Amino acid sequence: MLVLRLLNVVAPAYFLCISLVTFVLQIFLFIPSMFRDPSTTPLFSPALLHGALFLFLSANALGNYVLVIQSSPEDLGKGLNLGEGAEVVADWLGLCARVTQRHDHHCFFTGNCIGSRNMRNFIMFCLYTSLACLDSLVAGMAYISAALSMSFANPLAFLTLLPHSISQFFSGALLSSEMFVILMLYLWLGIGLACAGFCCHQMLLILRGQTRYQVRKGMVVRARPWRENLQEVFGKRWLLGLLIPVLNVGSDYRRQKEK
Repeated sequence: MLVLRLLNVVAPAYFLCISLVTFVLQIFLFIPSMFRDPSTTPLFSPALLHGALFLFLSANALGNYVLVIQSSPEDLGKGLNLGEGAEVVADWLGLCARVTQRHDHHCFFTGNCIGSRNMRNFIMFCLYTSLACLDSLVAGMAYISAALSMSFANPLAFLTLLPHSISQFFSGALLSSEMFVILMLYLWLGIGLACAGFCCHQMLLILRGQTRYQVRKGMVVRARPWRENLQEVFGKRWLLGLLIPVLNVGSDYRRQKEK
């Protein structure tokens, strides 16, 4: 339990640190390098469009991250009609001090349990984190391509970039900043793929009307149409939550809490 408690503190700090480094690299290194001549840059230049896209992805990722972790035991434990057969799992209560309705799993990167209240925000967090990492990966590859005068047209160029860069770095032919960016490329790739895979797997469970906890315990769930399962998590006004970070809009949880 001590190791889990430590991980519950280190993982969110690690995520926030990576987010800060990514923001600094994008704003102060990648985007400025896209401006060839700022005095003649058109209004809708690729650099400005890329900057706007990165800010949009980052705002949604960070906003949904905050909404995932803002739940408290009072919010979930008072005035909420759990209903007959609803599972309230306290397995992680000593770790994150949160009890959730329709418990799915405990996320160490948010330090919180994921359930019916924050499931949609958690999926949006994974989705936009994956897209932000992909955006940073592409921008970083463009920066390295220009800085080292190399091409990534051959897929093997990216696979051999790290060992080749390490040898160049220790021989003094590669700057520390360039080596740091190259290391971040592989980190963005790993985080992006992991978040995308986790998001896809979570969506499959939602379509089947299951949670990770139910699958792990071998529980049998009542079969329902997949549209109802999606609406239970994303609500009727799902498009609003797709564009901006908001709490579950029109979901069954909100209606239960208002009763």
